[in-house]
This record gives sequence, structure tokens and C-alpha cells, in this order.
Amino acid sequence: MARAKTTRTLYAAGDLDYAVPPGETLRELLEEKGMTQRELAERVGLSPKHVNQLIHGLVRLTPEVAESLERVVGTPAKLWNRLEADYQSTRARLRSARDLEQHVGWLKELPVSELVKRKILPEGPSDKISRIDQLLAFFSVASVDVWRDLYEQPAAYAFRKSKVQDSKLGPLATWLRLGEIEAQEMLCGSYDATALRASLPELRALTVLPAQEFRPRLQKICSASGVAVVFTEEVKGARVSGVTRKIGTKRVIQLSQRYRTDDQLWFSFFHEIHHVLNGDDEMRIEIAGRTDTEDPKELEADRFSADTLIPPQHASRLAGLTSKAAVRAFAEEIGIAPGIVIGRLQREHPRRWPYSNGNDLKRKLDLLETQ
Repeated sequence: MARAKTTRTLYAAGDLDYAVPPGETLRELLEEKGMTQRELAERVGLSPKHVNQLIHGLVRLTPEVAESLERVVGTPAKLWNRLEADYQSTRARLRSARDLEQHVGWLKELPVSELVKRKILPEGPSDKISRIDQLLAFFSVASVDVWRDLYEQPAAYAFRKSKVQDSKLGPLATWLRLGEIEAQEMLCGSYDATALRASLPELRALTVLPAQEFRPRLQKICSASGVAVVFTEEVKGARVSGVTRKIGTKRVIQLSQRYRTDDQLWFSFFHEIHHVLNGDDEMRIEIAGRTDTEDPKELEADRFSADTLIPPQHASRLAGLTSKAAVRAFAEEIGIAPGIVIGRLQREHPRRWPYSNGNDLKRKLDLLETQ
């Protein structure tokens, strides 16, 4: 899969904990020249008070004053302008650091150690303010308040639609951001719903292939229709199986591979495909373990996935499958992986096919190793 080349470095802003005004350099220069502040004021046409304020950083050193200083003391105006810009930038950073102190509690919500272990955040500096700054850069947001605006509302929607209560916002937002970064790097064509729908038989046929073969082919087929499919390692505490959303002009499907079996992976994939084909541009987060959803869009997506994998004209024969050999033969006949058939039987015929029966027909997947 071709991807755009990007480089991303996360680091805390400058190390200085104080700002040096350009007036400090001016004061040292006056001492070297043996010139008083009053004499400088007379030569540049400013009041002595204004010069004193310049030296103490109480007023800005404007480009006009920089030009005058170049004529009087011989130091280039561009140096004074750069010193002033650095001073104002450092002051802004220090103000920002003071503002960040009120958000140190935010760090407890996020999997900082896991991000460091994955080498997404640097090991240092590791003080709380630097960590907040690094995380804001990782999430590409200006403030913690903006972060909450971006992630709390869709997460609250997902939690409300699920009966699973132990999903956590911080890990979920982190997992979503990891997918955003990868999806932004992927090259995709313009979104074409007709082409995507036409590719469904080809995508379904991939279920019989091993992960190292179907993963790049699946991504290539979908990217040609303007859909970026990314597989992101689950972040502890997120409890998410998948998500669909729109990022820029791309439709994105992000899967966590939480259960690591082919029946779960393919059911989740076609579930998300339905959301894309349905023209649903809002973020749809699938919390792992959700049960008895009342959301009609989720029920439609479940039905679409089930019918795409095992079409209704074949599904009527499922009840008659009483052995693993029969499952294998049925799966080969309809051109699908036997693990998908077992997964369907375990859900719909649990007495004959309890979850302890037939799991050896499911293929274990590790799509992250194929990247």
C-alpha cells in the first residue's frame, strides 16, 4: 500500500524557564560603548522613559526602533527584530505552560506509559507540563478543552449505545488518534460508493486467504474507492472493535483486531462497510461487547454484514450443519472461510454449536505483524 511520506516529531517546547528581553542585549551594548540610556534616547529620538522600558522588556522593540538602533549603535535591525520575536515567543510559551498546570489531571486519563513504550511519545522530558505539551502535539490540538470537544461527544454517543460501561475516554481517544495519523498518510482515490459496492464480492472472496495476503489487497481495493482501512493495535482500556468516520475527503474504517479471529474481523469489517455505503458521515464507534443495541443503524449494519458473508439463500441451510466436516464443505461451496460459518453458528445455534465447539476452524489473525 503506497503512503504519503511524512515525518512527525513530538517534543516539549524550549527548555528555558524565563524570557530574555532584547533590552538586556541593548543594556550590555550600551555598557560596552560607554553610552548612557539618556544619550541613547536623544540619538534615537525616544524619551528616556521609553528607552528604560525597552531595556526592561516592558514595551515592544518595534521594527522602526530596530532601524534606528542599527544607525545609532551599528547592530543590524534584523538582529533586534529576531531578539524581540524570540522574547515574545518565549513569553507566550511560558504563559501557556502556566495555563497547562491546571490540566495536570488530564494525564491520568491517558495511557502515557503505553505511548512511551510504543515510542510514540519520547521518554523525556517527562515532567507533567512537558507531557501535556507532547500529548497536545500528538492529538494535534491547541488545548485540552479542544481535545474534549473533539473526542468526548462521539465517545459519549458510543458509550450510550453500548451496555459496556468500562470503556474509557482517554484510551479510546488515543486509539482513534493513532488511526487518524495512519489514515492521513494513506493515498486514496475519490470516494465512489458505486465502485465500493461493486467490490463487495471481491472483498468477500478475500476471507479464504491468510492475513499477509488479504490485508494489502483489501486496503488496495478500498483505497481505490476512497476508503482508507487501517488496523490499529488496541489501547488498553479502549474496548473498541472498530470505527467509521470521515477525515478530510476520505472515508476511514479503523479496526482494532480485538478478538484476533477471522469470523470477528470480517463481521466487523463488513459492518463498517455498511456505515460507509449508507452515507453516514458521523463518527460511529463500535464498543466491543455491545449487546441488544436499539440503534437501527447498528442493527442494519449487523444484518448487512451477516447477509454479505452468508447470503440469505444459503443461510437457511445453517441449521442442518451438524459436523465440522459439513461446515468445511458448506464454506468451500459458498466461497468463504469456515471460521466465519462457525462464528455464525455459535451465535444463532448455541445449543448445537456452543462457543467451545468448532473454534479450531477459526483462523487466528495478527494483521499488525503483516504491516
